[in-house]
Amino acid sequence: MTIWHDIDTYAKKWITEAGERIRTSFKEELTIQSKSNADDLVTNMDKETEQYFISKINETFPAHKILGEEGFGNQLESLEGVIWIIDPIDGTMNFVHQQRNFAISVGVFENGVGKLGYIYDVVHDELYHAIQGEGAFLNEMRIPNLNETALTEAVIGINATWVTENKRINPSVLGPLVKDVRGTRSYGSAALEIAYVVTGRLDAYITMRLSAWDFAAGMVLIEEVGGKLTTLEGNEINLLEENSILVAKNNIHQEILTKYIRK
Repeated sequence: MTIWHDIDTYAKKWITEAGERIRTSFKEELTIQSKSNADDLVTNMDKETEQYFISKINETFPAHKILGEEGFGNQLESLEGVIWIIDPIDGTMNFVHQQRNFAISVGVFENGVGKLGYIYDVVHDELYHAIQGEGAFLNEMRIPNLNETALTEAVIGINATWVTENKRINPSVLGPLVKDVRGTRSYGSAALEIAYVVTGRLDAYITMRLSAWDFAAGMVLIEEVGGKLTTLEGNEINLLEENSILVAKNNIHQEILTKYIRK
């Protein structure tokens, strides 16, 4: 039997310790490299933070598996067992250029079902966290269930890439949505933008390509406040592949699908 509250205690301790290590690094010179392209950055702190989590998890829960962005965990072919899905620094470009607007993201799943979710805004010391079925919290404050919002009064998170020429979606699909809502924002950290939907700071967030470590924690959190996270087409998420993402309040999620995506 998995004792989720015990795992929760360890996870929170490790996340806050990792956050302190990252804040300390602000005074140090980073080693910065590019991955898939010049805009896809990784630093020594991304790698060191992921390795920190892996060492702690392997020592404490040796039967658990780990899926990490920087590739130091396991190579997974299935979702069987308990899996920690970790992004050590989500929003690395912001970390490098701004020293803000980035987060540690940790989701813990069992046989493909989200059990624990954590998004830690390191600079603001804000920990969004949830245990399945027990509600979502911002630090010690319970996050209320999401209320409906008219789409015309909504603020959505979306990168300008998806309404200009790109390889993944015709700009004409989401262009009308951008015109119809009250406003748009782009923060450069998928984990934080999902956390903002969870708290109602944003009413929806849309992007065309994320990996599991970007949204796994957010999947657990959004369910605890009555929101919905699917692909942009409204399909279930596949944690072993890249996905488009639509996360929103229920009424807005449905309206975006019916009015703009499935029209």
